[in-house]
Amino acid sequence: MVETHQITAGFMPLLDSAVLVTAKEMGFAEAEGIDLTLVREMSWANIRDRLAVGHFQVAHMLAPMPIACNLGLTPLAVPTVVPMALGQGGNAVTVSNAVWAAMSAHGAEENFDPATTGHALRKVVLERVSQRKPPLRFAVVHPFSGHNYELRYWLAACGIDPARDIEIVIVPPPLMVDALASGTIDGYCVGEPWNTAAALLGRGHIATVKAAIWRSSPEKVLGAGALWAEENPEALSALLRALSNAAKWCGDAINHDDLARILAEKQYVAQPVGWTLPALRGQLPIGGERTVPVSDFFVPFAKGATFPWKSHALWFYSQMVRWAQVQHSADNARIVHETYRPDLYRAALKSLGIALPVANAKVEGALTEATPVGSSGASLVLGPDGFFDGGLFDPDKLDAYIASQKQ
Repeated sequence: MVETHQITAGFMPLLDSAVLVTAKEMGFAEAEGIDLTLVREMSWANIRDRLAVGHFQVAHMLAPMPIACNLGLTPLAVPTVVPMALGQGGNAVTVSNAVWAAMSAHGAEENFDPATTGHALRKVVLERVSQRKPPLRFAVVHPFSGHNYELRYWLAACGIDPARDIEIVIVPPPLMVDALASGTIDGYCVGEPWNTAAALLGRGHIATVKAAIWRSSPEKVLGAGALWAEENPEALSALLRALSNAAKWCGDAINHDDLARILAEKQYVAQPVGWTLPALRGQLPIGGERTVPVSDFFVPFAKGATFPWKSHALWFYSQMVRWAQVQHSADNARIVHETYRPDLYRAALKSLGIALPVANAKVEGALTEATPVGSSGASLVLGPDGFFDGGLFDPDKLDAYIASQKQ
């Protein structure tokens, strides 16, 4: 008889909660002996705090959030580990119709190219300075989020100083579209379905996507209380197996219609099916019936998408340092390095025969095309990956990378 494990997980109503939702709804958790309770939250701060006080054993979390917890940068910070990622991509940058019109006048095209759209936005920013208008205001979902760091990276690489030339504020994902429509903000970086929603409702225009700013990059992760993970290794392993099987199901295009219907239910994303399908199909709307293809917009399983790469954790840390959220030190780098736990991932999933990378970290941006890499189990193909401006991040050269960054 399979032992039953009681696990409660917090999640936000977003497309990238799909792996957790599917694990419950399609029976993958039950098959591993897990009685999985999912609790819907409306802010990342609530998820962080409820994990800290023991309401949740695990949670759908922003990839940098466990790092911030372990560095003591958040209230109620408790040791947190990341034994699994929950997919790659899934974010986009959306701007108001007025800002997009101004960007179009300066050469922006409807192709999501970060370089051309970013340089067009820079001209809009400079134009506003010359006209003595207030800076544009962009929203992200949390200070310690991939959204914040990717938005800043994109802006800075295109000659816009995120700390001086624009204003960045925090807005919960479900409020983004209304904030844009009301004129409270001029743009935002958020996960789906809130970019598609703005486009379909005619309230905004998708300017670029995470999958183009940093290809094959992580988005959300499974955060687990470190003490719970240590004391309940069998429960955690069973959960990781369930989530891996769920991720594989989510990644199969034949299941996307069913997945969209499940996510639309009121206890999950609670938004129309038509707001989720475009991202799942890699066809994002830009107004009317027009779409732009993004083949790797949201990747839940392929390309090692659930592997918790230590190089991902260290890049996020480099951005925390860059934007003065934390001081760089050997001690802090060690804490970050130990937050993502590929050892737990491998131990749990070895029996499934899936592709398991033999390395714990990689040079981000080194793969310009799909490339077979060393793995155990099934064969593994990674890439293309990396940053739109051609930058490379070698985790073995962390000090030099941090020193080279301009704030």
